Amino acid sequence: MLVYEYKLDGTKQHYVAIDEAIRTVQFIRNKCLRLWMDTRGISKNDLQCSCATLAKTYPFAARLNSQARQAAADRAWAAIARFYDNCRTKKPGKKGYPQFQHEIKRVRIIRRADGYFVQFCVKAERKVEHQPTGRHLGIDVGLKAFYTDSEGSARENPRFLRKAEKRLKRLHRRLSRKQKKSQNRKKARKALAKGYLKVQRQREDFARKMANALISSSDLIAYEDLKIANLVRNHRLAKSINDASWGSFLAWVNYYGMLHHIQVVAVTPHFTSADCSGCGKRVYKSLSVRTHVCPHCGLVLDRDHNAALNILQKASEGTVGHTETYAPMRA
Repeated sequence: MLVYEYKLDGTKQHYVAIDEAIRTVQFIRNKCLRLWMDTRGISKNDLQCSCATLAKTYPFAARLNSQARQAAADRAWAAIARFYDNCRTKKPGKKGYPQFQHEIKRVRIIRRADGYFVQFCVKAERKVEHQPTGRHLGIDVGLKAFYTDSEGSARENPRFLRKAEKRLKRLHRRLSRKQKKSQNRKKARKALAKGYLKVQRQREDFARKMANALISSSDLIAYEDLKIANLVRNHRLAKSINDASWGSFLAWVNYYGMLHHIQVVAVTPHFTSADCSGCGKRVYKSLSVRTHVCPHCGLVLDRDHNAALNILQKASEGTVGHTETYAPMRA
């Protein structure tokens, strides 16, 4: 199930008309596709001509203007032409045989701080052709860097909440000074809600982009199976951990891994920072120590890089927590 979300501004009558138009366009496209499947030698022009026949046969189809009907037929032909091209060029794998239009299972209207939105829940199977890279990565999420991988690369922690804190505090003060039940208080509350909504969207966008980039460039991803709910009990680090949004990021890593059909492995987090990735000896260190220095083999590495190597090693050895298969609610 996929969920497509769009902001809208209209009346109830507008919503009813839009819903009817969507169903009619899908109906015409599917009818054109069925005509191609059942009749040999069908051309693009034949599909366009069939629109007029459909309008005469079905009164609800006639209520849709002719240009929209033609556009529905053209989309059907585009799917057919793409299938023909893939067959002619002998594209590897599936050739993309045309499928009937997604069926809308549910339409939902929701309200957020910045307006009303409509969500279309459609029954569909999303497919992605993953290009093998031979690259296996372990990633260690953190607060100094958002994550560090087993190749030594690190992504900067964006700290969206920290950057917005000054403005949010000002909005909080403005709200507290407004008289209760007044219109100005309602406006101040809405402005504050919009501020937090912006931070939420920034986190979500960053998490999705980072996860997609990781999965697209790798054939296996391993990460620590952290219990984030337990970590945020540390009041000194709770705000920073929540701001990093590791849970959202790892959920998207698993979702894109499922789409690309690559392994995403959650390993047990025990001693990934303490163990030496070079010799395996355990070297204890406090959180303030950011460099791993092994007195046994002499290995010197960034603390998070060492942990990422251990995470990948655990996944390779099969000492894993589990392999994730779930997906976020929205796609």
